[in-house]
Amino acid sequence: MAEVNQSVVSVVPDDEEKFKKSEHVAFYRRQIQGPNLQYQALLDTMVLTEKGARFELLEPDTQTSLLLSVSPCKNDTVRILIDELQPIKARYRVPDVITGEQQCAQLRVERQSKYCVSLSWSSGRHRVCVWHFPFRLEILCEDEVMVTFNSKGKLWFETLQDPTRASSHDSELQEDHTSLLWKETFKQFVDVKANGPSSIGSDFCFHEFSHVYGLPEHADSLQLRDTRHGEPYRLYNLDVFAYELYSRLGLYGSVPLLVAHKPDRTLGVFWLNASETFVNVRYNPSEHQDDRSPQLKRKRIQPRTDVHWLSESGVIDCVVLLGPSPQQLFSQYAQLTGYQALPPLFALGYHQCRWNYNDEADVKAVDAGFDRHDIPYDVIWLDIEHTDGKRYFTWDSALFPEPASLQHHLEKKRRKLVVINDPHIKTDPDWSLYREARDGGHFVKDREGKIYQGSCWPGESSYLDFSSPDTRSWYSRCFRLDKYQGSTPSLFVWNDMNEPSVFDGPEQTMPKDAVHYGGWEHRELHNLYGFYQHMATVEGLITRSGGLERPFVLSRSFFAGSQRLGAVWTGDNAASWEYLKISIPMLLSLSVAGIAFCGADVGGFVQDPEPELLVRWYQAAALQPFFRGHSANTTKRREPWLFGEEVTASIRTAIQQRYCLLPYWYTLFHQAHTSGQPPLRPLWVEFPTEQSTFPVDNQYMIGGALLACPVTDPGVQEIQVLLPGSDEVWYDVHSAEMYKGGKTLSLPVTLDSVPVFQRGGSVVCRSTVSGFCTADLQHLPFSITVALNSQGVADGELYLDDGHSFSYRDRKAFCLRRFNMLSGRLLCRSAGEEGTFDTDTVIQSVIILGVKGKPSTVVVHVSGANDTSAAFQYTETCCTLTVSNLNLRVATDWEIQIL
Repeated sequence: MAEVNQSVVSVVPDDEEKFKKSEHVAFYRRQIQGPNLQYQALLDTMVLTEKGARFELLEPDTQTSLLLSVSPCKNDTVRILIDELQPIKARYRVPDVITGEQQCAQLRVERQSKYCVSLSWSSGRHRVCVWHFPFRLEILCEDEVMVTFNSKGKLWFETLQDPTRASSHDSELQEDHTSLLWKETFKQFVDVKANGPSSIGSDFCFHEFSHVYGLPEHADSLQLRDTRHGEPYRLYNLDVFAYELYSRLGLYGSVPLLVAHKPDRTLGVFWLNASETFVNVRYNPSEHQDDRSPQLKRKRIQPRTDVHWLSESGVIDCVVLLGPSPQQLFSQYAQLTGYQALPPLFALGYHQCRWNYNDEADVKAVDAGFDRHDIPYDVIWLDIEHTDGKRYFTWDSALFPEPASLQHHLEKKRRKLVVINDPHIKTDPDWSLYREARDGGHFVKDREGKIYQGSCWPGESSYLDFSSPDTRSWYSRCFRLDKYQGSTPSLFVWNDMNEPSVFDGPEQTMPKDAVHYGGWEHRELHNLYGFYQHMATVEGLITRSGGLERPFVLSRSFFAGSQRLGAVWTGDNAASWEYLKISIPMLLSLSVAGIAFCGADVGGFVQDPEPELLVRWYQAAALQPFFRGHSANTTKRREPWLFGEEVTASIRTAIQQRYCLLPYWYTLFHQAHTSGQPPLRPLWVEFPTEQSTFPVDNQYMIGGALLACPVTDPGVQEIQVLLPGSDEVWYDVHSAEMYKGGKTLSLPVTLDSVPVFQRGGSVVCRSTVSGFCTADLQHLPFSITVALNSQGVADGELYLDDGHSFSYRDRKAFCLRRFNMLSGRLLCRSAGEEGTFDTDTVIQSVIILGVKGKPSTVVVHVSGANDTSAAFQYTETCCTLTVSNLNLRVATDWEIQIL
């Protein structure tokens, strides 16, 4: 939550005054307006190494010498790294984001001339072509150029300078703009650059691509927009309250991954830089129209998309992901930056949060309210007011005198408590935690070497330097049960305000000239700050359990790799239909960029939602990964039962349906954890050749089986739903009615209906009832819905484990089952050799959609037992066969034959 004016009722963003646009940023202006530099690749300097090839680059006018490294990897990625050839000191390179050592492939020379050198690797399917002048680097597949680095000659690299020489030079040029290179002013803030100007930039051309995605976080459409007549996309983590919609200004987190897609290929570029970054996108049309020329003479040109990256500092370090399918690209990116953490099962349930629940009695009353109204939930949250004067790791002794007892009360019902823990520490020498941090050197310093002081919720605060491994270790130890008084193993954590938010700082964040561990300026690693706090918190909870239990930590700020740590959400949204609508493309953009465990606060953080909006938001969020209701202290209470029985019933239904679908969600998160495939997917991911799906961002796939189209407008009685795939069959999950794909459907809706369709050819597992919390799922029977495709075939998976520990990883204590329907036989078999989890979960019923006629009998065969006939019901109007009273163990091999 951002700083909120308690007297303000309506939301009027003051972004114009508080936050920069590109015109206010000196390095952006320099690169856009600066000279068009022409680098040469000195081909005779080429050296083939065990990690690829190296070349020297030279800009003749400025005599700037750079070192280019090209490293292809065996998983069809190419890393491009450019640094100064002889820097006066090391430039910042982002650590801790790329996981492990990538398997590099040896390069070999295919062709060489004075103009270019062509290099290939492995099978020779891909090639890299380095051109001498003007320098550019092409990546080809089967002799077709896919992407060109420095296509437009935008390569820019400001070399580090000696500040002592520069300061004496500046004294002679007080009035000259050169002095501004070392100092930059925004409003009353002066940013002193210790190393002078150090910005970098380059461009990429995606040949024959007309659609690009990614670059979260922005409150904008899923497909990135052309920026030539507006602002570039900004990646700079900021605390933006009630952010402007359809804006390319920076928000709370940044993932510098851009994904390009066309019918036969998906490509990506990952720009590994944690300093302030801008990205310009320019689409070039496929038709060149000239009204003065005859139709036959109009020139056909190939479409392309040009993308220009500009960063304030660091080195050029980028990885081209070659796909070619969306699934392969997601896997390549996960191998690079890490796989989505497998959350504990409770984290996929419903979370109830407010700034703030008043006291222990209030928490218990809300908890009891869910039981009284038969609404399942798993976690209740406490915001900043639970602490002693905004001192984190403490409790307000008057309001929460017995926090451990409160947690035990919830734990008896198998529910959890989450508390907030922000990165700012109240400046209070009488507080032992502050003294520990100060004396241990754990705070960020200002440019003079003193502890940096900024204002946040506690008032004057100091900020922990999470870029330091020692600080992260110290912070992690603070979560020990004997250290964090009043905590228990059922307490989990929420990292907020970790952009970091500084109320009296430039753009409400930390000055760029603050100094971190290793002497690095904040400008170098700004976008990593929240990522590092998230990491330290996760490590603290893992350490607390002795490495046995999976953590749950929600973070507002994030970077590439944050998926390894837990969940994120879209920050301080507002209670309006527009914010509900924008939440879908925001979450899809996060999902495409690897941040799979994401959600938006139900109902909007600020303002009061009308009942219809609240119901529609619950319905939408129940079909998204992270599911939390949250509201500010300036809003009216909004527990689900406060709006009348009709609203309560609609919300209850939405949440219960979420809980029934949790076996499917948990299986999807297993897939994300092991293969990098996000649970939430744009339509084009599942239907990559269908161009009608490319711009769609109001509906999406949940895994490969379910298509959701939440209602995001008021008073709607009919909704348009695109059902992709002319050879696909779709089934309405509520009515079981079958529809052919490849068309847009007009579907009547009521306040209780949410359009969800199951794809023919899929199998989805559900719990037969919702229970009161996710822990009940371990004991509830399941049902299977088999949706036949036009060939009468379907398949799907179910993943089960204990839902909370790392035993699935360390002892292979999991159960992964595959269901196959073929030629009238449904088989349940193991999906792999591994997995030893013994579960008593049973399949109680099987629903088969798309059965053409009533069978004469249904026979069940269980391994090691006699065949039995099963009770069934056939509904002719919707071609549905329901086989009931089965009681088949999931962990056992069995089959059902329809005769």
